[in-house]
Amino acid sequence: MKTAENDKKVTILGVSFIHITLDNMVKRLVTHVQEKRKAFVVTANPEIVLYANENKEYKQYIDKADYVTPDGIGIVKGAQLLGQPLPERVTGFDMFMNLLEASNEHRFSIYLLGAKEEVLVKTKDVITKNYPNITIVGSHNGFFDWNDTVIDTEIKEKKPDFVFVALGFPRQEQWIAQRIETFQQGVFIGIGGSFDVLAGEVKRAPEVWQKLNLEWFYRLVKQPSRWRRMLALPRFAVKIFGNKMKRSS
Repeated sequence: MKTAENDKKVTILGVSFIHITLDNMVKRLVTHVQEKRKAFVVTANPEIVLYANENKEYKQYIDKADYVTPDGIGIVKGAQLLGQPLPERVTGFDMFMNLLEASNEHRFSIYLLGAKEEVLVKTKDVITKNYPNITIVGSHNGFFDWNDTVIDTEIKEKKPDFVFVALGFPRQEQWIAQRIETFQQGVFIGIGGSFDVLAGEVKRAPEVWQKLNLEWFYRLVKQPSRWRRMLALPRFAVKIFGNKMKRSS
């Protein structure tokens, strides 16, 4: 599957990001639904790019995506350093929230996959309360037999406009990539821990932290157990500088 040929791309460590704003990305995906054209969206942060850079099988999953968007200030800064600036972050959570707004406006249907059962129930309650025009055609928590076809069958039968997959990387990209060809329609997008945030289980960084590009630090303070994952940031920076040096030499 390919994006439109005239889409501007920015390649970072082998991963091609679409050069687009959040608002225009949301409009693009709404158009996919209206025209009944399916799409696979990856929201990639530095950790995902590094993993794709070092894992050939996972890179193949990413390459199947129609769109890869910059989920993380590290990607935006990396693009700047490489002389190929991206307009802004287009994160999984921001797209999720904007697509819920659009789905409520256009009366779209959605399917939710991921998180713990209690978090999933809270997520559905919030969506039902705040977005009454959305039809939730189905859902399943993130704990299931990978080879079980029950979820696939339900999505094929219900034909949701959006399938929000919150399994975390690399599972969400793998799940979508291995199945996308079997579905006739729908926008499939990996959104990490977005259900946890919407359900109130995890608090997103206050807006001031987001504007200062310190959302990653806020999450580390609130969840110290994430420190191992945060090691991806300096590793990503080293690779970016190395790539920049190669280009300039």
